[in-house]
Amino acid sequence: MFIPLYDTNKLRHIRLQYVTIGLIVVNTLIYLATTLGGENFANAAVLGLGFIPSVVHDKVELAPQFVVIPESLSYITYSFLHADIFHLGGNMLFLWVFGDNVEDALGHIRYLIFYLLCAIAGAFFQGLVAWDSQVPLIGASGAIAGVVAAYLILYPRVKVWVLAFARIPLRIPAFIPLILWIIFQVAMFAAGGEDQVSWATHVGGIIAGAVLVLILRRRGIPLLAAADEAPAVATDPALIAPEPVASEQPAAQSAPRWGRASAPD
Repeated sequence: MFIPLYDTNKLRHIRLQYVTIGLIVVNTLIYLATTLGGENFANAAVLGLGFIPSVVHDKVELAPQFVVIPESLSYITYSFLHADIFHLGGNMLFLWVFGDNVEDALGHIRYLIFYLLCAIAGAFFQGLVAWDSQVPLIGASGAIAGVVAAYLILYPRVKVWVLAFARIPLRIPAFIPLILWIIFQVAMFAAGGEDQVSWATHVGGIIAGAVLVLILRRRGIPLLAAADEAPAVATDPALIAPEPVASEQPAAQSAPRWGRASAPD
């Protein structure tokens, strides 16, 4: 429907979104490692690190050769695995466009906590609706859904460049593509969409992101902001330079050099 390309939302509290960049790098490196390791290695990684509801809920035991981490850790590790380059690229594109400003609004540490909690919430919700499923869940979609929900709450009026229907470039307020994206996820979940996509994970991430951003955002960060608008004009009299007035001195004297002593360098 919409492919995000770029937003006009500048960073205001951090110099560099290094958590977002780090997450993209880690996801990419893990994908390359599992891909270059061959099909057997990739399958073992999915079984050992993916989230399998029936295994986590002790309905089924995983074969010993695939047990590499405690089962509870798969609530997080699944989110760093991806099925193919398109799966990885789509998730990382959303993270690159929207993650930096959420990181800016939360701060580095709280943003990382936020991201991981959204991933956990996505897996948890998937586990609730598919309690006995033996299908491994992989992908960062739950965490990304949380980032999208947080961005929508924080910056709905910021202009973003998107490709509509993967062809038409448009510059539109963020709330248009993001609300439509969220509605689509919820609708597909309610309709029981295709089995290859875990819509429940997306819904769980959306709910977590919408709640957590209210709790974890920096003090003073407004909601529903338009961060790309021009700053308000200063109204503090102390910040406004005085205007020169007509001189009453004789014409032969030099006019005073107004504001020289108080003007900033």
